[in-house]
Amino acid sequence: METLDTWQWQMANRITDISSLRNYVEISEQQAGEIAAAGARFRWAITPYYASLMDRKDVNCPIRMQAIPSILELQNYNGMQDPLQEETQSPTPGLIHRYPDRVALTVSSECAMYCRHCTRKRFVGQPVQRTTWQAIQAGIDYVTKAESIRDVLITGGDPFVLSDDRLERILRALRTIDHVEIIRFGTRTPCTMPQRITDQLCDMLAKYHPIWVNTHFNHPRELTEEAAKAADMLLRAGIPVGNQSVLLRGINDNLDTMKSLLHGLLKMRIRPYYLYQCDRIVGTEHFWTPLTTGLDLIDHLQGYTTGLAVPQFIVDSPMGKIPLNRSKLVELTDDHAVLRNYEGQTMTISCWVEPRLALLAI
Repeated sequence: METLDTWQWQMANRITDISSLRNYVEISEQQAGEIAAAGARFRWAITPYYASLMDRKDVNCPIRMQAIPSILELQNYNGMQDPLQEETQSPTPGLIHRYPDRVALTVSSECAMYCRHCTRKRFVGQPVQRTTWQAIQAGIDYVTKAESIRDVLITGGDPFVLSDDRLERILRALRTIDHVEIIRFGTRTPCTMPQRITDQLCDMLAKYHPIWVNTHFNHPRELTEEAAKAADMLLRAGIPVGNQSVLLRGINDNLDTMKSLLHGLLKMRIRPYYLYQCDRIVGTEHFWTPLTTGLDLIDHLQGYTTGLAVPQFIVDSPMGKIPLNRSKLVELTDDHAVLRNYEGQTMTISCWVEPRLALLAI
């Protein structure tokens, strides 16, 4: 008999209606109507585990804001269905080839929870052909022929909502390709459904090293004992774990919250990797922040906390990920450079001269 501690129970009992949601949070009749209106356009589902983290009364709870549909999703003027133009960079259905040496393989259109800021709203939660085995095999065949590809990211949706057998079938096929060196997974299950990280899953993944996992925590309230246990299990299986946060208005766009998140991740031995500017996805405009917000956060992290805790601030684009920061290089000439430290102080240093050229100048 399945119990609350299994991921299968969590998936089978996801919250998808107002009546079930009211077991976790207070919902007025007006709010119920708004949730129904937004949910009719953008599908929603919440695991009981993630719903248990919500503040029952606070409508601005950062957990609620990420999970419960909002009427603001319908007040969108500048969002796009596919702002990263992934569909134009897919040589086979479900395979995204944007960079010379790596590809993303979308193997699932399902997630444990449908995040309100999802970058793939256009197909996540829908039955799509791109995640059939025929489509996955076509992507694997493409990778087999493209010898420049050394790194495969398995993504979705969320690949970890697939069974262990399905995941192993994919891994086994990829590991027959000599030029594939690294396999990575992008999954939010350690955050939204940590029950998915089982001994069986970890043992299976460990057979196909090197395996890497990047997950997705956005707020310190998500850093629970259950999440820490899931991360620990992956790490003990020899799987490095990184985190990719999305900068979201009203959720993590202030220094105290962001620093608490990053420090908490390090305590769980999860390496902060990227902080994404929220993509310009239809239905997400209420989450968008100015670029200066992210730049300010990075400025107030660098030097004021360990470098391990400072992610790269990233703007994703059809041309790839673009790291942003305010330059610490004030001036550069042939013989000197002016640099700015984390406190805004500047210093001048002599430039290095190539030893061979220095010898010729004697």
